Amino acid sequence: MYNSNIPSHSDLPSTKQLLVSTLAAGVFAAMVLVTAILPAEYGIDPTGIGQTLGLTQMGEIKASLADEARHAKEKEIASKPLPSSQPSQQVQAAETTSKTDAANATPLKQDQRQITLAPGAAAEVKMAMRKGAKVRFTWTTEGGPVNFDTHGDNHLTEYHGYNKGRSVSSDGGELVAAFDGNHGWYWRNRSDQTVTVNLTTEGEYKVIARVL
Repeated sequence: MYNSNIPSHSDLPSTKQLLVSTLAAGVFAAMVLVTAILPAEYGIDPTGIGQTLGLTQMGEIKASLADEARHAKEKEIASKPLPSSQPSQQVQAAETTSKTDAANATPLKQDQRQITLAPGAAAEVKMAMRKGAKVRFTWTTEGGPVNFDTHGDNHLTEYHGYNKGRSVSSDGGELVAAFDGNHGWYWRNRSDQTVTVNLTTEGEYKVIARVL
């Protein structure tokens, strides 16, 4: 039985059309790689578009977390005890572990910044922190109160809340990271006036960046 629906040669795309389509797909893929994937995954932003869209900050935080994970693995390997039949090597391993701990300890960082919120606008600032790391913080507003949400997230946890409030002009205290990931604040200005948020942080974080 013959198939009467076989297309004719004139219905098939020409070699030139196939080459043009392939080239267009390659150009589009390269644009996506440069403008979105590199900034969001690795913090590399050759065009500056990733900075504008907030993707570069996400990439920087991801790179920081990957570096922290690598150091944690090195620390775990270095801290494994040696057999009791080798006491001198045990002492040497303990000294090595102590040096590794000192090298991998997150140094205390300080940061002060102002975030201006137009009426109806929102902003988010996140810190890359290891589980158990502590940060002292205070923030106050000028021009009126804001709604806020202090929370954390990572690739396994979409949202972990610490504190939130409505029509608040200040907050402060100590934020202790519940897990390795991103931790910080989200503010929204629901008033019809421009509001400035003054944020001060000090503690054990690798990177702090505005992501929204």
